[in-house]
Amino acid sequence: MSLKSNIEEFKSGFVSQVPEQIRDLMDKAQQDIEDSGIAERALKAGSDAVDFELPNTKGELVSSKALRRKGPIVVSFYRGGWCPYCSLELRALQGVNAEIRSLGAQLIAISPQLPDKSLSTEEKNELEFEVLSDARCEVADQYGLTFSLDENLRPVYESWGADVAMVNGDPDCKLPMPATYVINQDGKIVHSFVEEDYTERLEPDEVLDSLRGLRGD
Repeated sequence: MSLKSNIEEFKSGFVSQVPEQIRDLMDKAQQDIEDSGIAERALKAGSDAVDFELPNTKGELVSSKALRRKGPIVVSFYRGGWCPYCSLELRALQGVNAEIRSLGAQLIAISPQLPDKSLSTEEKNELEFEVLSDARCEVADQYGLTFSLDENLRPVYESWGADVAMVNGDPDCKLPMPATYVINQDGKIVHSFVEEDYTERLEPDEVLDSLRGLRGD
């Protein structure tokens, strides 16, 4: 089953259980993000990628520039392990991680979660790729992906067990739009997916196709 199918199956069950008043809040917050034009300003294919050095779940700094010396990198920005859509995406990426490696590339997932929370995400989803912490979305900001969670939704998320301010150590509750980038060894973005709608994600097969294209396959 495709990632899109898994997401749609979860979404249909979840939305049906959300009270109408909360659905209206979520729809308005989503519309505000779309109206802001943030996705149009985000980095896209053809742009130079922003290099970064961020801590992984062990507290070790991981350098994108150092990884690119070995081959292309795939960078996935996600909101956090508390987000079920992110978890579905991370597990789908794990499912193709071996193929990504066989194509000479490395996969990196980035969220604003604190390192210990990223470790929980890594363990829960049995991830075998780097999961990095981008405090206060400093790197996501440079990619043009960042917004602040609507204040009206913060208590709603908390009631669902997602205290974003606590998980991220950030009272502003900054989050990245879901985004996936394939970056070649020269630091150029060769494939991009940026989406204001957090329920939309890039299919892993498209990542593989992009990497095969870099190899000339």
